[in-house]
Amino acid sequence: MDAEFGANYSRMLADTLALTELESMTATEALNKGVKPKEVFAAICRAQDVPENRWLGVDIEPKP
Repeated sequence: MDAEFGANYSRMLADTLALTELESMTATEALNKGVKPKEVFAAICRAQDVPENRWLGVDIEPKP
């Protein structure tokens, strides 16, 4: 989420955006209830009109 929305805004979204497709839970609530992170991120992306080609996020090099 940080790569798509920025560190501060992504945390605000996670704690305040009610995701209607996830029973109006926030991302934080959904994750705490066991919803898969990929499902939560996709719901956020749909709610925020993020183009589908960006739903997989950016590639991050593994740490050695």
